[in-house]
Amino acid sequence: MLIRKIFIIITGIVFIFGLLGWLGLQIQPQSFPAYSANKTQQRETISLPGGLPKPVEHFYRVLYGDEIPVIKSVVIQGRGIIKPFMNIPIPVRFIFVHNAGKDYRHYFEATLFGIPVIKLNEGYIDEKSFFISPWGSYYDKPNANQGANLVVWAEAILFPSLWITDQRVHWEPVNDNTALLYVPYEDGEENFIVRFNPLTGKIDMMESMRYREIEQGQPKILWITRSEESSTINDTDIRVTISVEWLDQGEPWAYFNIEEQDINIDVTEMLNEAAIFKPFTKAN
Repeated sequence: MLIRKIFIIITGIVFIFGLLGWLGLQIQPQSFPAYSANKTQQRETISLPGGLPKPVEHFYRVLYGDEIPVIKSVVIQGRGIIKPFMNIPIPVRFIFVHNAGKDYRHYFEATLFGIPVIKLNEGYIDEKSFFISPWGSYYDKPNANQGANLVVWAEAILFPSLWITDQRVHWEPVNDNTALLYVPYEDGEENFIVRFNPLTGKIDMMESMRYREIEQGQPKILWITRSEESSTINDTDIRVTISVEWLDQGEPWAYFNIEEQDINIDVTEMLNEAAIFKPFTKAN
């Protein structure tokens, strides 16, 4: 009887803590305050170039028309969920900072009951990746560098004029709804398979082969970025929810809901080498 009572008590305690944890994960954090920098947002444009694959040209005409904006930097803020452990959805708020086509920095706050409990800092500066977390950090790992470089270009799904205005990028046709996007990496190139929606002309998903593990000798895995929903930010119809998935996991491990996007503002302070190794404070 004593053993049974002890078992019941332990089970009850585990259940209560599990329930509290579940409840805490149902509460979304508050958004970061709106970015308060001086938003000049100069509107330089170029004409849509000729010779693009058919679905690519249609995509840009639907999105921008004949004039393509030149976007040199972006600050993106929002909220979402990540599932890094046992497929448990954890609420996060995030800031993505891009020196478009070159560098980026991600800052995440994972929350419980809406309160930040874990802070993550990662990115790619001067062709070197970094990851800083409470359970470990790394810097300039070759496999991570390859993956981070793909992120530079994949997240441009939120500001896709970059794939036209950056002269290092080029497109190749596949069929009426698919094209290959080639982007620079070190002394060569990487590529994405970009699939367009046949009804809307917009991007449904992007696929590329990426290293998930930072240890040498590990294989690349198909990495998928999907557009989930569409809305208007900065007078441009863009996808404002994106998901990220590894093929072998069978479903997205992260959903990012974009709530603010500021373009062509000074991001130097947020991307300098000293800043990346301390907590993000610009928008707090």
